[in-house]
Amino acid sequence: MSLIMLLCINSRLSYAELAEKINLSVNAVHKRIQLLIETGVILKFTAKVSLLSLNAIVVFISGASQLESLHDLPAKLRANGSIYWLAQGGDKFVYLGAYLRNLTELVRLTDFVKKEAGLLNPTVRIMAFDSAQIPGNIKQTNLTLCDLDHKIIRSLKDDSRKAISDVATEVGVSTKTVHRRLTRMINNNLIELGLEWYPDKSNDIITLIDLHLKPSADMNTFPYQILRKYTPNTLFYWRLVNFPNLATFTVWTNTMTELSNLRENLKKEPAIASVECNILYKGYIFDTWRDKVIEKC
Repeated sequence: MSLIMLLCINSRLSYAELAEKINLSVNAVHKRIQLLIETGVILKFTAKVSLLSLNAIVVFISGASQLESLHDLPAKLRANGSIYWLAQGGDKFVYLGAYLRNLTELVRLTDFVKKEAGLLNPTVRIMAFDSAQIPGNIKQTNLTLCDLDHKIIRSLKDDSRKAISDVATEVGVSTKTVHRRLTRMINNNLIELGLEWYPDKSNDIITLIDLHLKPSADMNTFPYQILRKYTPNTLFYWRLVNFPNLATFTVWTNTMTELSNLRENLKKEPAIASVECNILYKGYIFDTWRDKVIEKC
């Protein structure tokens, strides 16, 4: 799972860089990635215009569905254009994530989800960006993307590990130019190099854990401390604008016993008021308006 997380952060890391970070041989890393691809855990390596560059708002909506069956739900949500992620938990509990251009779109999105997903009283959460994601001392002119940047991202869209020489041939510029533009985008957090991965294709257990923190907890530091303390089980977390004392963690475990022990240990943390868990059984990833931005150039 450490390998997956590294690729989520930067899917262009070389086999040698990955091997060094997780203390394995280059050959072992290559074999593991190939196995993840063959088993369907990794569908593809992706490149997208970053949320920072788009000034997009990330929203999570969850609740227990009243639908008789969730069979047709993925197709309905896929057609929305803003919803990028759907996960199904126990007792027909659903989670979905969406990208909004602005907050005025939130009411329409919520009404759509209530109707199509059968959620009577959905919980709507607005993600807060970590300050570490925002470059410091960067001129505003360096936070924009030109047509060439869009073309490079489009070339890498479904294969972010593609060789720079191949990208250069596709977009019609030199490899030096592609390298320079790509480095600039990475350094300024203007491009997201990740992957589409489906943990439900493996035997691992993926759980969303809501940590309700006591008022005395420092939300600027405590979630990150938990992330580091319980690694590699804690994969990543979301801080929320409209729930200041709540942090939602995505957690990986090998067994239910391991998950139970993790839950009990979290409950013992002095700053945590309560812990809620929901195991995810199936997930879907959809294209959105964010993916179409690079088609305009």
